[in-house]
Amino acid sequence: MLDRPVRLRFAPAPTGMMHLGNIRTALMNALYATQHRGTFIMRIEDTDADRNYDPNAEHIRADLAWLGLHYAEGPGIGGPHAPYFQSQRTELYAQKLTELRDTNKIYRCFCTEEELERKRERQRALKLPPRYDRTCFHRTEADIAALLATNTPFVWRLAIDHARVVTITDLARKSVTFEMKHFSDFPLTRQDGSFTFLFANCVDDIDMAITHVFRGEEHLSNTACQTALYEAFGMPLPIFWHMPLLCNNDGKKLSKRDFGFSLRDLRDAGFLPQAILNYLAIIGSSYEHEIMDFTALTQTINFDHLHTAGRITYDVDKFHWVNRKWIERLSPTELLDACMPFLVHHYPDATYADTTRLTAALQIVRPEMNTLIDAAGLLDYFFKKPENTKTAALQHLTIEELQALAASIAPHVAQIANPNTVGDTLKTIAREKALSSKHLFWFIRLALTGRHMGPSMHELLTIIGSQEAAVRIEIFLDQFTQH
Repeated sequence: MLDRPVRLRFAPAPTGMMHLGNIRTALMNALYATQHRGTFIMRIEDTDADRNYDPNAEHIRADLAWLGLHYAEGPGIGGPHAPYFQSQRTELYAQKLTELRDTNKIYRCFCTEEELERKRERQRALKLPPRYDRTCFHRTEADIAALLATNTPFVWRLAIDHARVVTITDLARKSVTFEMKHFSDFPLTRQDGSFTFLFANCVDDIDMAITHVFRGEEHLSNTACQTALYEAFGMPLPIFWHMPLLCNNDGKKLSKRDFGFSLRDLRDAGFLPQAILNYLAIIGSSYEHEIMDFTALTQTINFDHLHTAGRITYDVDKFHWVNRKWIERLSPTELLDACMPFLVHHYPDATYADTTRLTAALQIVRPEMNTLIDAAGLLDYFFKKPENTKTAALQHLTIEELQALAASIAPHVAQIANPNTVGDTLKTIAREKALSSKHLFWFIRLALTGRHMGPSMHELLTIIGSQEAAVRIEIFLDQFTQH
């Protein structure tokens, strides 16, 4: 039983766009914190200035807000452990490094990268694991003083107790044991004096009283090194969860080549934020009721019974299904608001559309939508008249058959354009002219939409409006009556 307040952090690096792995990590931290009445924190690991794609983490903050993931401490909010940018915390890192130096837990390493690479190559040739051989650990004080006198660059390394065996608590695996003899004395600084990810990350977690660290499976080896740092500082270890990696159908870790890898891709494709969180929360598990909002997820997910596999498969079809279910849940007004950016992008005049008719139109095509962007294709006839309809018609009927249909319809355009009389009118024409009722309905649908399939005739005319429908039918008939 934990004897201190639960505190979890999401610590992204602003070196690229938010992707599925980032989002899932943030989500699981937020869910656990909420479930245990703890604190969800965001901290920005921005020490790599050359790759800082998102200064001030503005995109990350906006993405989390769009997803509905709200942190209690972090950038833009502040908190008792501010600042929440690593680039602004170097004074603390320097203090903690001095603390380790004063207790003889670290030593200077003057080996160049070229020397280290030659040693690694030699070890690999001998089929040995590539590890630092502690050359600088054994240097004399005189040797060190001489190197410092010539301004030889160095890094600080942690002196690991290689006789130690440490055990961490992992929510999925329950316990994981590391024999420290298998790990190198790792660097805490770089030659330019900056601090490594491992060191800054650990110092921040200690300073911010983080009780649980949730991150990807690929960080498991880092955890062994960080346990050595926790011990060096005499601090209790957090509880970990090394989350399964998200993989594509080929079993490979998701990358930029995979659909939906980045949050921007998903937004542009018309995925709802609720669906994204829902899918990422249930992926790799089985639930009786799979469609859940954040509150339901908090009440349902059992962190005592987690997936123990190292990887789980990202199923695009299932993701689409979840998104479709969330589209079904939206109110008519919510659906209109959600679809409008996509409609305006494809049809600028959508800004001035009759919202009453457009709302009704979206209700009609909603069952066919997997993502919001589908609305643009499903409702193209709402915003523009169909083109190349004669060519499309001639692919199914002869010119003589089409002329006969046109001649029969021409006197009844007003009745056909009326959603309340269209059905009876077409059936009467079919009976009196001995024409195929199926062909007549198909003919009018093609005139109105340029398509062979779609909503019912009544729904179609309601969407388009009787006046516009009459104009489209007349234009279509002219192509055959003038032949």
